[in-house]
Amino acid sequence: MNAHPVEQPRPALPRPPAKLWQLRLYVAGQTPKSLTAFANLTRICENHLSGRYDIEVVDLLEQPQLSHGDQILAIPTLVRKLPQPVLRVIGDLSNVERVLSGLDLRSAD
Repeated sequence: MNAHPVEQPRPALPRPPAKLWQLRLYVAGQTPKSLTAFANLTRICENHLSGRYDIEVVDLLEQPQLSHGDQILAIPTLVRKLPQPVLRVIGDLSNVERVLSGLDLRSAD
């Protein structure tokens, strides 16, 4: 009598980690427009990237040299560092549809 080995169930493959979105918001001081941009960005991230984002705020009044690396011409400006490619959205981020489109966030949902 030939015994056939019983096939053991394979463990489920681990799900790849969700992409971490690295966002950098350039502002100039604690102006109403800068504060609004940060609040809008936080709300958008919580609604569309909960747990998958990191926001770095760069105040160009304190670190003006940092504007050159990301070619900042206006403030506030949001820069998506990761995932590639680098994308930018200028303004207070109050137009949610424009921000989602500008950051290509639609594909992240």
